[in-house]
Amino acid sequence: MKNFILFLSSILLTGVVNAQDSLTVFYRIRLDQDIDKAAQRLVVTGLEKAAENDADYVILDLDTYGGAVDAADSIRTALLRYPKPVIAYVNLQAASAGALISIACDSIYMKTGSSIGAATVVDQSGKVMPDKYQSFMRGMMRSTASATGRDPHIAESMVDTANVLSLTPEEAVKVGYCEGIYEDEVEVAEAVSGDKEFVIKNMEDDMTWVDRLIQFLLNPLLQSIFMMMIIGGIFVEIRTPGIGLPLVTAIVGALLYFAPGYVGHLAEHWEILMFVVGLILIGLEIFVIPGFGVCGISGIVIVVLSLALAMVDNVEFHRWDGTFSLEPVLMPLGIVILSATAAIFGSVWLVRKLYTTKTFDHIALRQEMKASEGFTGVVSGLETLVGETVEVFTDMRPSGKVKTSDGRILEATLKFGGFASKGQPLKVLSAEQGRLYCDFISA
Repeated sequence: MKNFILFLSSILLTGVVNAQDSLTVFYRIRLDQDIDKAAQRLVVTGLEKAAENDADYVILDLDTYGGAVDAADSIRTALLRYPKPVIAYVNLQAASAGALISIACDSIYMKTGSSIGAATVVDQSGKVMPDKYQSFMRGMMRSTASATGRDPHIAESMVDTANVLSLTPEEAVKVGYCEGIYEDEVEVAEAVSGDKEFVIKNMEDDMTWVDRLIQFLLNPLLQSIFMMMIIGGIFVEIRTPGIGLPLVTAIVGALLYFAPGYVGHLAEHWEILMFVVGLILIGLEIFVIPGFGVCGISGIVIVVLSLALAMVDNVEFHRWDGTFSLEPVLMPLGIVILSATAAIFGSVWLVRKLYTTKTFDHIALRQEMKASEGFTGVVSGLETLVGETVEVFTDMRPSGKVKTSDGRILEATLKFGGFASKGQPLKVLSAEQGRLYCDFISA
């Protein structure tokens, strides 16, 4: 009896295993947004989750008008490297960068009324970019089509600035750029799986609130704001020492900038370390080493590079065909430089505006305690120098030493912050607690 029960159990278990083996698993990734770093992380994370679910096929549900070329290139590379078949389902639009992503998939299926193509490179205003950009895009389209067994000339024609090619489902079927026209992912799965049973798993069901938060913080606009917080905060803190708030702003900006990238596998340990080293070098240049030389310039370069590199997945430098390229970092580098410039100019304007408000008196150490209000102080004998001209004796950042007309060397501070080099004339505004407070002499 015992042997009989064991025999029946083995038969049942074998039936369950065989049923599971015959079940085809599809993993659906919905990509219905602009192609940017958030979209890149979405697809890369989706491919990782598909592998964890042991999916037989990945369905990339596409509806996008395109976006950033560098992010599209990263997605393309990830799709070409994925070991299992990836199906592109064009669920309305696969334009521009979306066309490149579709061609990188092993097969393409389209919905009635959808289209694929129109991959001409344009700027944010919609203006066609110079031919060198078009040539780069044509090369990517051509090589991607060749890698997936499609006609490279048709892919290249999608980038033609004169007669840009965009295909309807029927046209795409005729030229081999579409395997079939179906109305939803279920019909696609039925066509691909054949007689086998199948199940479609959705990435949305696997996403946690952390994943959604990271996707939100990776928005390019927010990333630019975080960069401005970092650079602007550091700049204002240097210009107005003792306030503290700009430094907190810079720290918060750095956390919001690097944390999503680190979790999303864009920023690595060494990129964060580069950022910290750059800040240390800038600090040494400001507070320890006189002048502005190697440390300061090196620190600025390292900080800018770390911010740019943190926007790029490191695997992007190594193409799917094994070649190495620095092109993926060029656009992020431009974004960082523009954001830094905007942050510095904005900070200068903000400092000037805030410093003239009464609210600023409550957060900055600049209140003047007047005798008329009942305050008394120690008479230092320096009050006679108010209004006089003194000469910078040591570089002031913003504090240092000045030399008076009678040869005395005294402690002094630039009242409104800044930098003054040795030998530069300054005007004494006030004398408090044995220290002179000076300002630059207007031309």
